[in-house]
Amino acid sequence: MSKRKQKFCKESLVIKTSRVFPQDTNNHNTLFGGKLMTYIDDTASISASRHCRVGIVTASTDSVDFLQPIKNDHSVCLESYVASVGRSSMEIFVKVISENLKTGERYLAATSFLTFVAIDDAGKTVEVPEVIPESEEEKMIHEGREAREIARKERLKASRLLASSLKTEVPWLF
Repeated sequence: MSKRKQKFCKESLVIKTSRVFPQDTNNHNTLFGGKLMTYIDDTASISASRHCRVGIVTASTDSVDFLQPIKNDHSVCLESYVASVGRSSMEIFVKVISENLKTGERYLAATSFLTFVAIDDAGKTVEVPEVIPESEEEKMIHEGREAREIARKERLKASRLLASSLKTEVPWLF
């Protein structure tokens, strides 16, 4: 039996920095939440791909916690990496930092966890390498995996129950 390959969290690290322009903002002059969510999914998907080097699909956006608004003319920097893995799944942590480009003040604006699944060309799940946290932050995030996994499974169960009660007919015909 072959030993499962291992990779460090930092091997999947993605850093994306963008400036916030007026067209990126809402009526409060802060970054649209949907725009940030697009950035989050984008960086997380690259981290997942770097970790497993096969096809991936987003299984879940487990959480997006908006902690502070990101203002027009600030920068937004996303750091993502694979924080933990299952057999074929990868939990990606995304940290969002905003910077006032005039003062240099930086603050944590959001955090997010997403789950991706590795698949082959036929759409079948494939095993992913184990992940090894090194930094204190990586270890702290990695240690919380079990609680987040339990919450994710409960949320999925509740979502499936809700979905079984929802209608799919065209609403404007009734």
